[in-house]
Amino acid sequence: MSRLALITGANKGIGLETARQLGRLDFRVLLGARNAESGAAAAAQLRREGLQAEPLLLDVASEPGVSRAAAEVAARFPALDVLINNAGVLLDDHAQPPSAQSLDVWHRTFEINFFGTIAVTRAFLPLLRAAPAARIVNLSSRLASLTLHSDPNSAIYHSKDAAYNVSKTAVNAWTVNLAYELRDTPIKVNAAHPGHVRTDMGGPDAPVALVDGARTSVALATLGPDGPSGRFIYMGEELPW
Repeated sequence: MSRLALITGANKGIGLETARQLGRLDFRVLLGARNAESGAAAAAQLRREGLQAEPLLLDVASEPGVSRAAAEVAARFPALDVLINNAGVLLDDHAQPPSAQSLDVWHRTFEINFFGTIAVTRAFLPLLRAAPAARIVNLSSRLASLTLHSDPNSAIYHSKDAAYNVSKTAVNAWTVNLAYELRDTPIKVNAAHPGHVRTDMGGPDAPVALVDGARTSVALATLGPDGPSGRFIYMGEELPW
């Protein structure tokens, strides 16, 4: 029987491409999307490619919505093998310094990027525990790295979209804490940097193709028993916290 994977924010971009690549590895993929129509269209697209894909109405910023989605999946499946917390937003005003970003931007960014990740993980953890060896992948970013942000010689030193960056730093900290909690189980938890990918968020001039932007998440979702946990990874290489 095919393994089951759930990807949040999977109706487009990196999430959809990640679903495609997992589908080609014989996963049955649930495409989490906050809009039912876009989720259904994305799933139909993958099914036309011969893949096992279904939409799942899932707004990570709605705790009742997350609970309903988890109950729906639990009613249909005995376990969940992979959870990829992919949904995310970048709402910073690039023209403003960190101290000028509005509190509304901070709240909305953290609601999706950080609290949404925690809410989804908590809701689906019982199903992940029921799998033989589940994998949790939290989409982060190189922009989360405090080490790189504090190094004047780093390529990201001047990239200070503060609300986005700090929300992803928080995701990294959550990854470390959850990996510690699950250290005595077969579950592995890692943070993935997809690269600067050509998506709506990354922009048309980003250097990384969409197909490559999904590769790190797919690799971490399919780790063997000797694979790492509690790590921050890009294309098989560990990044500094």
